[in-house]
Amino acid sequence: MGKSEYDRTLCRCPWLDMSKPDYVAYHDDEWGVPVYDDQKLFEFLCLESAQAA
Repeated sequence: MGKSEYDRTLCRCPWLDMSKPDYVAYHDDEWGVPVYDDQKLFEFLCLESAQAA
């Protein structure tokens, strides 16, 4: 869900460095957003598995 799809004030985490636009975009558009697409979930599983090794 992108910011344009809803009209509310975002509550941002204290760890967010507002001087870094890529951190802000990640926080606002990806962090904590549920994923229901099986292909994307499988991609995440593979990436996380590779990082754990």
